[in-house]
Amino acid sequence: MKVLIVDDEKHVRDGIKLLGEWEQNGINEIYEAGNGEEAIQLIKTIKPEIIFSDMKMPKMEGTQLLEWINVNQPNSKTIVVTGYDDYHYMRKAIHFGSMDYLLKPIDPEILNQTLEKAVKEWKKEEAERKKKESSSQLINEMKPVYRDRKLTQLLNSESMKDNLYEEFGFHLSQNYTVALVRINGKTIEKFQGDRDLAYFTILNVINEIVMGNECGIGFRYLSNKGEIVIIFWNKFDLIDQLLAQIYKAIKSAMDISCPIAIGKPVNKSFKLIDSHQHAKQVLLNSNILDKTKRVYRQDVLQPDTLRNLMAYSSNIELAVQAGEIEAFDDVINQIVNDYTENGYLSLNQLLHFENEYLVISRKWFKTYSLPFKAADNIDKRVDLFFDKNGTFQLNEYIERKKREISVFLKKVKRITQQKNSNIIYDIEKYLQANFDREVKLQEISEHFYISREYISRKFKQEFNVNISDYIVKIRMEKAKSLLKNSQLKIYEIANMIGYQDDKYFRKVFKKVVGVTPNEYRAEYVN
Repeated sequence: MKVLIVDDEKHVRDGIKLLGEWEQNGINEIYEAGNGEEAIQLIKTIKPEIIFSDMKMPKMEGTQLLEWINVNQPNSKTIVVTGYDDYHYMRKAIHFGSMDYLLKPIDPEILNQTLEKAVKEWKKEEAERKKKESSSQLINEMKPVYRDRKLTQLLNSESMKDNLYEEFGFHLSQNYTVALVRINGKTIEKFQGDRDLAYFTILNVINEIVMGNECGIGFRYLSNKGEIVIIFWNKFDLIDQLLAQIYKAIKSAMDISCPIAIGKPVNKSFKLIDSHQHAKQVLLNSNILDKTKRVYRQDVLQPDTLRNLMAYSSNIELAVQAGEIEAFDDVINQIVNDYTENGYLSLNQLLHFENEYLVISRKWFKTYSLPFKAADNIDKRVDLFFDKNGTFQLNEYIERKKREISVFLKKVKRITQQKNSNIIYDIEKYLQANFDREVKLQEISEHFYISREYISRKFKQEFNVNISDYIVKIRMEKAKSLLKNSQLKIYEIANMIGYQDDKYFRKVFKKVVGVTPNEYRAEYVN
């Protein structure tokens, strides 16, 4: 805490400094002023909690200083110190809020009792001020939340209590019109992801304009994410102009684009939801390729006939089977041309496309047993492709889809190669299990559901030998093992490894091993 001692006599200031029990009372800074003018300059700078002031001083009397403190620094506790035991001074001190009156020469005990009392009172009042400030802050923070909740209820209800909405400045009227402001992910990013701050700031801009014109009120529509609703009850002929002003003000202040749609007029408060739904449909019908228009009105709603991505499923399947991104060029170009016919693409169509795209993607990822992860929020996926002016970046969106498809195809190719590699080793095991009979290439092809040409090519690549030679190799290794059994006849061994003609077996064995079966047995078996 800080103390200021104001007296034109230095020895008085020094005496107070010497006698005061400052540390015990939490005082760690002591300042001095020789007159009222000096005191005012110091008070403005240091804002002391406790002020001792003489009443008789040059330039500015103590009464004038107390009056100034009472107006400009009312939280400070003032203690009058004077050599005059005058009722006039005492009355002035009390009038300007001084808490006590000390006579010179100063009694140390009385000084410190007064100081302790002043510190306690200041702390008590400061605690009350903070409590009140905290309570006031909470109320101010809760007001927008309460307004949003009650007006959301109004929009969704069939009745309203007149007095309940008067506190917001909501006016009863014979007619109403609802406007809808879309808040997307790009807008929230501008506020470092603080959604509440984004709504609070944008609503301040909106309500400054509509409430300033005494024609409406804006609020955060809690029933739907990403919506601010404005209810107009007056000046309907100015709505387009006011909304254009709102759009420009938000764009100018925050460099963000918040598209706005106007709903149809209604004549009852319980029909507000109809006007809201109309505004929402107008927004969904808006052409996102248009680079200029951002406030939309459609008095008579035109049906938005949606194209379906599922209609291109067969072409997509052929492109996936081809396994190269170039195979998708024709189908992507066809889809883009169909969806953006006459330079028109509605927000509704884009959201519908994105939803179907995710459904088809999920199906193909499942087909190849690949993990599939996509944002649950469709709006969030498309918001990325609107620039700060609210224009949809179609080319960037297409390139993103191509990259996603390309990554998918690479994963498919990798998993297919791995699978095929595993199949070749499965074929090897199959040959090892059936080496004692004639295994034809067609049999292997039918057993593993892959072409004979692919089997021949991949087997040779993997083992550096063709299948027939590999079977001979297996048979000869088995024959060498059996020849170590002296009880078995040569023709019996030949039959056991798949040769009906023992002479042919002897010939093949000599060619592969380099010696006849009998010579091998004689060398390795005693």
